[in-house]
Amino acid sequence: MLASVLWILMMGFFVGQIARRLGAPPLIGMILVGIILGPQVRNVISQDVLGAADELRTLAVMIILMKAGLGLDREKLAQQGTVALRLGFLPATTEAIAIAIASMVIFRLDFPTGLLLGCVIGAESPAVIVPGMLRLKSLGWGVTKGIPDAILTGSALSDVLLLLVFSLLLSFLGNGGVEQISLPGGFTLTALQLLPLQIMMQILLGVLFGYLAARLLVLLLTKQNWTQNAVQDTLIAAGLALLLVIVAHAVPYFSGYLAAMAMGFFLIELDAPLARRLRGGFDSLWIVAEIFLFVLLGATIQLQVLGKILLPGILILAIGLFIGRMVGWYLSTLGSNWNWRERLFLLPGNSAKATVQAAIGAIPLAQGIVGGEIILAIAALSILITAPLGAWATMTFAPKLLTKGEVDPTKVTVATHTLFLAAVDASITTEVLTKVADLARRSNGEVIVLHVINTSNQRAVEQIRKQAKQLLSDIKYELLTTTGAVPEEIIRVAQEHHATAIVMGKRGHQPWEQVLIGSVSQAVLEASLIPVILLENRKAKSV
Repeated sequence: MLASVLWILMMGFFVGQIARRLGAPPLIGMILVGIILGPQVRNVISQDVLGAADELRTLAVMIILMKAGLGLDREKLAQQGTVALRLGFLPATTEAIAIAIASMVIFRLDFPTGLLLGCVIGAESPAVIVPGMLRLKSLGWGVTKGIPDAILTGSALSDVLLLLVFSLLLSFLGNGGVEQISLPGGFTLTALQLLPLQIMMQILLGVLFGYLAARLLVLLLTKQNWTQNAVQDTLIAAGLALLLVIVAHAVPYFSGYLAAMAMGFFLIELDAPLARRLRGGFDSLWIVAEIFLFVLLGATIQLQVLGKILLPGILILAIGLFIGRMVGWYLSTLGSNWNWRERLFLLPGNSAKATVQAAIGAIPLAQGIVGGEIILAIAALSILITAPLGAWATMTFAPKLLTKGEVDPTKVTVATHTLFLAAVDASITTEVLTKVADLARRSNGEVIVLHVINTSNQRAVEQIRKQAKQLLSDIKYELLTTTGAVPEEIIRVAQEHHATAIVMGKRGHQPWEQVLIGSVSQAVLEASLIPVILLENRKAKSV
């Protein structure tokens, strides 16, 4: 079992990175690794790991939905009115119905079985959509109108809807007829008639339990200080979110996945500093969870079944996407402030399939439902086609179809490269390098050590090199020497390398150095658009 875990992690990571370097989404490489390592080809993954695949997928989906919740923006959702709510119901519904009708013609399935197929295929993949939308938020694409937030919320709600209808249809087809529920007073209702009530209950209770869990988390981690660092905060938050999902499986009256997402959302409102710490922790968890999710997903794909239904399967997917889902997208954004380009972005941004299809695609076949083999094959086909295409197209077309707005760092992790420029001379090298080393360690940043040479002094350069090697031994740094006017060269190098800040000394130790360095620091302060940190009497002043 440990050998299988090692194969999954190492090959999944490196092949995923190879795919990324070739310009493809890493998940393509991970899925290919799963196919190669799985029972269809090499059969390297042990049965114990394959047997635990459902549980591992559940864990991965919980992590990605917590990331989604921690990245939502309440103000942007409020601006959109009912758009996010409509995106949660209409596209999934219209796609499922279109697939059901098409499958009746192409595969000769009855309508309930066709609708069962539609529920499997219509579900959106949080494992693909959530990272993509959070990436767009961190870059600012579509954030002004809250487009990534609307897609995130809508995809979570649509999965709740389709999973409920799927379970109801599964029970209906398994019983061979319409399941009736007796009520007090001699009244009876079919399960189909109770479906709207079940959906509302699942959503409302999921949001309620998510809010209560967020309050509990704030009480434990902030007010009572049960933890000492961000790692422990993430451990407790992940455990509580997983508990919600497990309880929901045992007591299916609320959506555990929606509760996990709601918990992350409410944490931003209740305790923004805690939410920020947890955002970084769940980003780290996802790095591992993503590999397991997509490698095991590839391991479950049955290649021989795919070959039999390849062309009709592609036709079914095309009908569901370009007819059913597009009608739903149009109705969802009707009356909104989205322009035609932003509506068109829903095609790459809101159509990826992967997680839900992997989780439930094999259930109809396992329960002996007629047409179960077709459902499983098309579910696998939808993963192979839409997951990589959706991940690639989201980042490719966002700059072409969306407007770039201002990023709110309190609502999403913004990936920044921290680079400090340490401007040194022979008089104050130690103080500057000590300060910049402290700043770089705190921010996991890098350093450029710059020495502007006015007169040839190889001995001074060698002394700076030795001090840099000693004081920056655990930091990635580069020593640069240049000639020219000192202030202009400092600013030029800082701008060329996109430095985060310039760190320099204000005064030297000798009278002539005081005049020279004082004038240099003043000139840099007046001309630099990059923040400058001055050191005077061994104390830093940020200007």
